[in-house]
Amino acid sequence: MNRKIIIAIDGYSASGKSTLAKDLSNKLKYTYIDTGAMYRSITLLAIRKKIFHSDLWNIKNFLPFLNNINFQFQWNNKLNKTEILLNKENVQSEIRSIKVTNKVSLIARIPEIREKLTVIQRNFGNKKGIVMDGRDIGSNIFPKSELKIFMKGSIDVRSHRRFEYLKKKGKKISYEEVKKNIFYRDMMDLYRKISPLKKSTDSIEIDNTFISPEKQLNIVLQLIENIRFCKKNKNYI
Repeated sequence: MNRKIIIAIDGYSASGKSTLAKDLSNKLKYTYIDTGAMYRSITLLAIRKKIFHSDLWNIKNFLPFLNNINFQFQWNNKLNKTEILLNKENVQSEIRSIKVTNKVSLIARIPEIREKLTVIQRNFGNKKGIVMDGRDIGSNIFPKSELKIFMKGSIDVRSHRRFEYLKKKGKKISYEEVKKNIFYRDMMDLYRKISPLKKSTDSIEIDNTFISPEKQLNIVLQLIENIRFCKKNKNYI
């Protein structure tokens, strides 16, 4: 039998990680795991529990809520996309709000939360056949994954993409606000102490500043074909 692989996609905020991951998932019939959505879901939960209302952050009071937390990813046939369920509640739309976006980096740097999600994310890879995107997938979650991609792009292009996306969603926000948020996210991701954003030595870097999603997909599909060729005697993919 052919054996499926794990594809790890890391990179900067708004660099097109999720677009590539979704395209690969559809093309290969793999499961797409959006780790950013998982952190956003916990951020939403934190907002609901009002942990940001305290000057001292009542993180210790919040952590027990994570003991029985459950994530599910389900395919929406009508919208043709994967959606995340937090404790059986579909929160896909709510986690993309500006209030969540502005707080998610604060949640993502908390060691206890990262440890909790690391265990959950690794469990998703038990059967392989997954595409997972995030900030530390290749470097920390799946360091032995068969294919690692690291994505980057100019901050102006990334900000424009995010701004256009939010505008289409009817969000009222200026380009300057979007760019400021992305710059802030970059700094938080790069310099946090726990699992910072970094390119693994065996990652394939893609700068998609001037690359279309279609070309980007074709580049990675060719990389997968190369893995097929190199591993054909070991029954990969």
